[in-house]
Amino acid sequence: MLALNLLALVAAVAATDSASSSTPSVTDVDILQYALTLEHLEAAFYKEALGKFKSSDFASGGEQYTLFQQIAGHEQTHVETLTSVIGADKATKACNYSFPYTDVGGFKALAQVLEGVGTSAYLGAAHYLTNPAYVTAAGSILTVEARHSAWLATTNGEDPWPGAFDTPLGLNQVYSLAAAFITSCPSTNPALPVKAFPALSASTASNLKAGESVTFNLPSTVNSTSGQLYAAFLTGGTIEYAPYTVNQSVTIPTSVNSTGTIYAVITSSNSSVTDDNTVAGPAVLQFNGL
Repeated sequence: MLALNLLALVAAVAATDSASSSTPSVTDVDILQYALTLEHLEAAFYKEALGKFKSSDFASGGEQYTLFQQIAGHEQTHVETLTSVIGADKATKACNYSFPYTDVGGFKALAQVLEGVGTSAYLGAAHYLTNPAYVTAAGSILTVEARHSAWLATTNGEDPWPGAFDTPLGLNQVYSLAAAFITSCPSTNPALPVKAFPALSASTASNLKAGESVTFNLPSTVNSTSGQLYAAFLTGGTIEYAPYTVNQSVTIPTSVNSTGTIYAVITSSNSSVTDDNTVAGPAVLQFNGL
């Protein structure tokens, strides 16, 4: 069983590599700039929220607020460290952002999404790095992001881990999720070898279970003339597929037996998920295991 799981995880990482095969050659500095782009977003997110809310707005007599302050400090340290490694004159700068939450509950739910995406981003990008020192540094950040994600899931009443393996995401998949929060960026920022896919969301994105139906919202550019489509559910080291028709619900395969965060992509293939066959997504879904 362990061997099969490891093979599945290797296949999932290979899929993220394949998903990025049509992008320009990716350098170590590109990956560092990509990571810094995500860290800027997270740091800005926590700074905004902690300036908007006070400790009494949180549960546990302000203990959660204190822990969120620590997380905010971690993200700012990540920004400063990556900026130093790249060089302050060359490092990408923070963008302008818009985060869709109005209360503490919405903030905590979005924090869980961002930390989960951050974990998947580092996991999916690590194999591009060639400098061993950068691999170690990225791994050190990855483990902290994973701890943030686990604590947030527990705080939100969900499983602290989805299973034995986390889900790696490709560069474009992660950027597609991040782009939803970016309103503008400095024109002097270096270009990244990434692109955003059409956005994908679900009418119900939380408390989902295998065997249930879910309806996806796609851009108007995706219509019934797009040919046979599939909903791909990415979880841990596996990808499960279900036939999908635009404007109709899809039944989540019973083989999706993980809990926590699962990513969904609309694709024209039922055997792989790549940049070339991605129609829209990813969407972030939360599966209930408690």
